[in-house]
Amino acid sequence: MAKVKKIVKAASLANLVQGATANLAAVVADGTSADSSLSKDRKKLVAESKRLSKKRSVLTKKKTAASKRLKKTPNAENRKAVASVTKELAMVKKAGEKARAAAASNAEELKAVKAALKQAATYISVIEKADKKLNKPKKKRRAKKRRTAKVSS
Repeated sequence: MAKVKKIVKAASLANLVQGATANLAAVVADGTSADSSLSKDRKKLVAESKRLSKKRSVLTKKKTAASKRLKKTPNAENRKAVASVTKELAMVKKAGEKARAAAASNAEELKAVKAALKQAATYISVIEKADKKLNKPKKKRRAKKRRTAKVSS
């Protein structure tokens, strides 16, 4: 017994096409919101990283100054100052490394989201152009006038 091929109905195909375009539009909307939120996070992370970098440079200068003071006059107060600056510098370095790692992972994710968003937006625009072309009304042609030959008698 031969297998009978299932024939797909036109309405079913139309529904599939509409569903696919709706899904693509949803992808574009989700991608846009993800892009904006990741961009905001990126700005915050970059600002945090810059702030920590500046703080680190200030603390490094403080540490060198405190070390020079300690060499001149080695007393408990100068040792405490060097120790506290060193401790704070270590904390800032650790926080800076965390901020840079978070910024790097955010940048990777943002790059991937932007690529996917660009692809989906391009697909949507091409589909809209194709729909516009396919749904153009057909031009009506004017009927040609028939010329009848005059019969002279």
